Amino acid sequence: MYTLYFATGACSLASHITLEEIGADYERRRVEFDAMEHQSNEYRALNPKARVPTLITPHGPLTETPAILAYLAQSHPEVALAPLDDPYAFGQLQAINSYLCSTVHVAHAHSSRGNRWVDDQSSIEAMKRKVPETMTACFQLMEDTMIQGPWVFGDNYTVADPYLFTVTRWAVRDRVDITQFPKVSEHHRLIGERPAVKNVLEIEAL
Repeated sequence: MYTLYFATGACSLASHITLEEIGADYERRRVEFDAMEHQSNEYRALNPKARVPTLITPHGPLTETPAILAYLAQSHPEVALAPLDDPYAFGQLQAINSYLCSTVHVAHAHSSRGNRWVDDQSSIEAMKRKVPETMTACFQLMEDTMIQGPWVFGDNYTVADPYLFTVTRWAVRDRVDITQFPKVSEHHRLIGERPAVKNVLEIEAL
């Protein structure tokens, strides 16, 4: 039994989708950022970073999307959401998910979380203006080097796919036209048709 703490529109979507894909027994807990629930003492006791996702496992809390996705794939090998029998391929998957976490997500955060890095308002506005350029460059790299098609790892759907889907959903907000990236666009369309994805999007929209 797991408990997932998530927020609508956040990177926690990737973990939410993966829990549905593996058919896990889990409970959902929505964290309302507008109500500052992520800053509550109760939530900080689970995740001192005050962010989502947080996955409560039988072993304790786990944070950070790449870690949660790897944990779920390894804990449910029968679903085959990662190349667990191939250390190099698994390393490649981790490299992709780490890039989405450490580079793409950070570039996206410059559009609305500039005060994490600077205080000066003119600098924050400059960071916002840069986002379409930096995010376009990120999607170009993904298009050129990270999507074999139709899924990230060719015919094998893995935990990299819901994560890529999650960051692609941010493209409109970041003023990036993904139609210029055929592989990214087709990936986004295909994954949106999966029953688990449709179910999660419906739940998160409530």
